[in-house]
Amino acid sequence: MNKSDLVKVVADAGELSNAAAGRVLDALLESIVKSVTKGESVVLTGFGSFEATKRAARQGRNPQTGETIQIAAATLPRFKPGKGFKDAVNIKNAKKKK
Repeated sequence: MNKSDLVKVVADAGELSNAAAGRVLDALLESIVKSVTKGESVVLTGFGSFEATKRAARQGRNPQTGETIQIAAATLPRFKPGKGFKDAVNIKNAKKKK
């Protein structure tokens, strides 16, 4: 599913136009990005949480040359799925295996 597919699903479920559903989805995503950028976590109970995590500087190796390089520290976004999301995916996968 891509963004336009998701907009159609939201529009149908919310009885909205595709344009209105697109604006809602854009506003939701923008709000999540702004909050995580500020260092806040965003928790959607049953779905999951978004937060910023820090990764320390470390040494790495260039795979082409084998040369040791220094990899800079970074702050990265992280998504941690909630119990409801994990359970839904797990049940779906368990049914496929049978």
